Amino acid sequence: MNVTKEKVVSISYELRTNEANGEPIEQVDSNNPLQFIFGTGYMLPQFERNLEGLTVGESFSFQLSPEQAYGNVDQEAIVDLSKDLFVMDGKLREDLLVLGNTIPMRDGDGNRIDGRVLEIQDEIVKLDFNHPLAGDTLFFSGSIVEVREASQEELEHGHIHHDHHDCHGCSHCG
Repeated sequence: MNVTKEKVVSISYELRTNEANGEPIEQVDSNNPLQFIFGTGYMLPQFERNLEGLTVGESFSFQLSPEQAYGNVDQEAIVDLSKDLFVMDGKLREDLLVLGNTIPMRDGDGNRIDGRVLEIQDEIVKLDFNHPLAGDTLFFSGSIVEVREASQEELEHGHIHHDHHDCHGCSHCG
């Protein structure tokens, strides 16, 4: 069976950034593969284009430019915020304000966005709201572990049900 739209695809892979032979930043093996419904927007579009048509056992190796992946670093997404925003119950949450820490925040519409702490000054905290892989070229290598038909329930819910029939705890299934 080929990797095509609305098939459940399981893959093992390694992800490296900026160098094809660089240090792996993510490894997923065939014992616990990444599973997704192909063509439903779960994965990056160019990532899926590189897998389309492959079959079980086939290997892949490709790179995605920043434009094909998470975009270039947007300087406007790096902002200075007042430390006052991190005061809760009258006390500064110093446990949050650690260089490199990711802090969940809300945008003006109430959507969750994560900011990575870049700098801490006396009154200001500099946060980066870019995706952590923004600006990076991504190098993927791996293989197709399984391809199967998605169940109607999986297609309706937009995610994998690991035993192929039952879903526990998703917003669609309760």
